[in-house]
Amino acid sequence: MRKKMIIKIISWIIFIGLVIALIVGAINIYMVTTTSKRIISVDDAKDINADCIIVLGAGVKPSGKPSWMLEDRIIVGEQLYNVNAAPKLLMSGDHGRENYDEVNTMKNYAINDGIPSEDIFMDHAGFETYDSMYRAKKIFGAKKVVIVSQKYHLYRSLYIAKKMGLDAYGVSSDLRYYSKKQYYREAREWLARVKSFIKCIAKPEPKYLGDSIDLKASGDVTND
Repeated sequence: MRKKMIIKIISWIIFIGLVIALIVGAINIYMVTTTSKRIISVDDAKDINADCIIVLGAGVKPSGKPSWMLEDRIIVGEQLYNVNAAPKLLMSGDHGRENYDEVNTMKNYAINDGIPSEDIFMDHAGFETYDSMYRAKKIFGAKKVVIVSQKYHLYRSLYIAKKMGLDAYGVSSDLRYYSKKQYYREAREWLARVKSFIKCIAKPEPKYLGDSIDLKASGDVTND
């Protein structure tokens, strides 16, 4: 009797596991297939007349320099600015701690490359992709955007942007190989897509909102 009960429990665990795996797989396939056509090249984005180019944050080294992934996002953002994809850059990342600052790292890098400071806005509360897209719409008033990130991350970014009511295109910033950890990042992204799928249904407000910021003004209003 006990043996039958154990077999029954194991069977139910396997069944539930398979159902969860199917749901995760279905959400991922849906998110990728419905956004892939929105991923374009820098050349395709020329004169697309977007309101801004959203450069999504990533890791900053202890030295204060951008990680390779972040550096490549900034570089591609600059390329898009230089082909007139949009007149403004919106650096959206994590600046929730005094000793960790993605957005100023991004802005300073772009300024050093010759991008005018007034054309670079910072979203200090872009703690996750959902927050970045929500705030781009609600705080910065963007309607049409070009999003810059590595390709594996663009599918989720574009999906969230669409659910936020943004007319969004994505440009990949995969300019180099990012080490063996990239396999881990892509595996983790499968679960992140499920989380974002649920959040886009519930549409909770981010932790921080704040006053509206006009993208037609100077980006220096976001300086801290």
